[in-house]
Amino acid sequence: MSSAQPLTTYQTEIQPEWVDYNGHLRDAFYLLIFSYATDALMDRLGLDEAGRARTGHTLYTLECHLNYLAEVKLGAEVEVRTQLLAHDRKRLHIHHGLYYPGGDELLAASEQMLMNIDSASGRSAAFDEQVMAQVLALGEAHGRLPVPLHVGRTIGLPGR
Repeated sequence: MSSAQPLTTYQTEIQPEWVDYNGHLRDAFYLLIFSYATDALMDRLGLDEAGRARTGHTLYTLECHLNYLAEVKLGAEVEVRTQLLAHDRKRLHIHHGLYYPGGDELLAASEQMLMNIDSASGRSAAFDEQVMAQVLALGEAHGRLPVPLHVGRTIGLPGR
């Protein structure tokens, strides 16, 4: 994980049941795609099925901001590129970007805060040593990347 570029964490084709009456990807399915990308990130960090069994830990999403930037049509192939923005001993601050494979047009963006959870207690816990080593390596690689445009945005109407 030493490459200084976001990870391609998930690829899929837009399914008919994901498309709405306007002919494009339903808003909820953007989040579904990003959720699958989070699962892939977990796998990458050692919190796959075996890692969850070994550590008793998993990740919960604490907060999610989603920006819909372009329509995505039925049958389109898309990929998620994931960047680790920051971390501490229990949390990951990540950005998922939705793109056409190999393309540069950002179709949607999701900024998320994830918490490491001890499954037995349901409470936050420090990352396992092996998982933390993967987090540190990815954080080092992604620390050289620019902060994506949609990170840190808030919702609100302009002031008067």
